[in-house]
Amino acid sequence: MPHRQRRFEEELAFVATQTPDVLACLLPDATTLRLAACHVDTTSAQITLLVRSTQTSVPCPLCDTLARRIHSHYERTLADLPWAAYRVRLQLRVRKWFCRNRSCRRRIFTERLPTVAAPWVRRTLRLAQRLVALGMALGGKAGVRLSRAWDVVVSRNTLLRLLRRLPVPSRATPTVLGVDDFALRKRQTYGTILVDLEQSQPVALLPDRTAETLAQWLREHPGVQVIARDRSSAYAGGARQGASMATQVADRFHLLQNLRDTLDEVFTTHHQALGAVNAAMRQQPVPLPDGTTAVPVPPPAMPPLAQQQAAQRAAHRQAIYDEVWTLHRAGWTVSAIAAQVGRGRRTIERYLRMPTWPVRQHRSHYGRSLVNPYKDYLLARWNAGCRTAIQLFRELQP
Repeated sequence: MPHRQRRFEEELAFVATQTPDVLACLLPDATTLRLAACHVDTTSAQITLLVRSTQTSVPCPLCDTLARRIHSHYERTLADLPWAAYRVRLQLRVRKWFCRNRSCRRRIFTERLPTVAAPWVRRTLRLAQRLVALGMALGGKAGVRLSRAWDVVVSRNTLLRLLRRLPVPSRATPTVLGVDDFALRKRQTYGTILVDLEQSQPVALLPDRTAETLAQWLREHPGVQVIARDRSSAYAGGARQGASMATQVADRFHLLQNLRDTLDEVFTTHHQALGAVNAAMRQQPVPLPDGTTAVPVPPPAMPPLAQQQAAQRAAHRQAIYDEVWTLHRAGWTVSAIAAQVGRGRRTIERYLRMPTWPVRQHRSHYGRSLVNPYKDYLLARWNAGCRTAIQLFRELQP
């Protein structure tokens, strides 16, 4: 193995001397850097490149005066994009310069390489851009898993830190703005998210869900014409204070949610009348294409045991409903009632929206299958070898 490693290094050194343009193309910036030497460590799968800066004069970072006198040299170690299965490290040798401007506060400065790396960082600019793209697409933990497959050592905190350092993109004020809350910590800490509904892109995150915060943001970003929000009074007040000329509408999600709750309450409260209508519709004969008339077969009655079990479950739910309303009239909160009766908050809120307890809480067809009268016949035909469902259905139709 040492002989193969030495031979590989000699061949690579020969390539570096004979065809420098090939290796120069792999450097972050071939116009300002020069490859001095290359070392390959096959044991740790790492390539170390000794690189030097070729700039003859550099501007002072404070006064922009070109400096030509060199003070000293020092080295920086930068991580770069991997080459095949090898990690790459740049041993970059840069210089310190004297500033010629006597009025400048900085007498000695280190040359900058803006196309290679930012000051004081330990990775090249192109590696940082790759990590930013990785974090934008996958986030922290998933980005770390993919980076390991790319032979890039990075932590999830580093990916998130790079994302936080990105400048916030400038966007035009949306004309149609969606306002809704989100939970930073459920039932304790909430914020507000603002979304451009025409572009389906988030615009801003506000630290709370108060009217003053929303109104301040709207005043700082004039031009909103339509505000789609939930039924929160805080958002309504903030919209009126910050954008009085904007039209406020209810968003689609909360409209459908309110419609669902209303229909559920109506169907549950008036189940007897609706059941009578459905029964009358089912009893009407149905004309068939061949000229005959089919009479619907009524479902059999519910077995006594099933009726008894359904009545017990209904009585238990009604007892919980009565207890919920008793505790509510006594001044208990929803969370306290849920903990007392052993039900979730949504169940307690649904019970409190019902002024009266609906009698029916089970399926109307529970235990009354249309196949019940024909089970013996179907079992006999199945045991006889008839396993085709459509054939059994046609035998039962007459």
